[in-house]
Amino acid sequence: MTGQVTAVSRNEVYSFSKPNRESITLLTGLGVEGDVHAGTTIRHQFRMTYEPDLPNLRQVHLMHEELFDELAVKGFQVAAGQLGENVTTRGVDLLGLPTGALLHVGEQAVLEVTGLRNPCAKINGFREGLLGEVFVLDPGSGEFTFKSGVMAVVHRGGAVRPGDAIRVEAPHLPHRPLERV
Repeated sequence: MTGQVTAVSRNEVYSFSKPNRESITLLTGLGVEGDVHAGTTIRHQFRMTYEPDLPNLRQVHLMHEELFDELAVKGFQVAAGQLGENVTTRGVDLLGLPTGALLHVGEQAVLEVTGLRNPCAKINGFREGLLGEVFVLDPGSGEFTFKSGVMAVVHRGGAVRPGDAIRVEAPHLPHRPLERV
């Protein structure tokens, strides 16, 4: 499976959205240089209050641009970076990847997918009703579907820019499905 980076974003301070940039630099074992979520331990603002020593499995947030197309049909206008992602993609089934999949991005960077982003109620502050579109309960199975992207750690650093290719490398079998991180 191959795809493409369509946008990159980072923010030095905690805020819901992240401004788009011409490029970002991924730092091995840390995340996006200059981003508030970079670090070896958890940097998620709420989770730091009760789990400050957990390893940071949320160094980089990736979101598939196809979600924005789906949301637009339902009346929600969303652009790259507005949901807090660092890397916006097209052509990669992020939600269908197994845990541990490697994403080779651009010339050097390699990300290891750790799990699904768990959306929070702040999404409704951005666009009322949006949480119900990215966090959906299947009435038949009782299972939740998380559509708001995946989280990853930086396996190998490097620069990432819009237009960079993404190549997926599946982990060894058996594959483990993505869970919330």
